[in-house]
Amino acid sequence: MITINLDTTRDLCPAILVRTRLYLERLKQGDVLEVLLKEGESLESVPKNAADQGYTIVGSLHVKDNIQKVIIQK
Repeated sequence: MITINLDTTRDLCPAILVRTRLYLERLKQGDVLEVLLKEGESLESVPKNAADQGYTIVGSLHVKDNIQKVIIQK
């Protein structure tokens, strides 16, 4: 199992969804993707999109200010 980190805090939608999807496609069973997201639309859409694709949303953590870390496992 490996953990990959993805910082999308400087990106805009739809680039956030596209980058996240590309990273998710690289995961092997049991691997984890930790995505840093700003609060807003992407914080709702990224976990929903991942769950719709069959990934497990392990949880989310407040990192600082308006930034959350969403933890996704394949």
